[in-house]
Amino acid sequence: MSRAVEPIRDPKKIAVIRSMLKTEGHPRDYLLFVLGINFALRISDLLALKLGDVIDEQYLVKPSFTIREKKTRKQRKTVINKPAREALEWFLKQADYPERDTYLFKSLRSSKPVDSVQVWRLLKAWCKKAGVNEDCGTHTLRKTWGYHARKKGVPLELIQAKFGHSSPAITRRYIGITADEIAAVEDEVCL
Repeated sequence: MSRAVEPIRDPKKIAVIRSMLKTEGHPRDYLLFVLGINFALRISDLLALKLGDVIDEQYLVKPSFTIREKKTRKQRKTVINKPAREALEWFLKQADYPERDTYLFKSLRSSKPVDSVQVWRLLKAWCKKAGVNEDCGTHTLRKTWGYHARKKGVPLELIQAKFGHSSPAITRRYIGITADEIAAVEDEVCL
């Protein structure tokens, strides 16, 4: 059985990875990280994105896009928030992608998208370099969004809906609610 991966809990470490990838990395990798933590898509759906999914015919970033999730086959609308928009605009200035049907996260060796195993390797290396001590993997991107949404006070039901989970228990486990957090609340709420 594989070990569960964790979200990146420290916003400073997220900033370190973003900065590192923007200045030292490949533009594709920076975009992958920023969109991964902001879109909260499963890795299979994230890697399937094409340039035309997120930009219009004039090569301007769209406000949102809709995909059909591979796992659930459900339609899912995703808003392109400010950090994702800025990353896309920066990426478009760096990359030469004349065709809108080009994969956003194209392999450096072919016209196909990078695969999830390569993303796993990249993410592990980025996290290690940034000093993230938790176990990281491709789901770390999605879980990071959920963890920080919860920390900002987003109701669990909305996070559950964003993830498309069938129950709140799955979402709680997914976003890394720890036994220590539960114990702290039990001590805090004394009626």
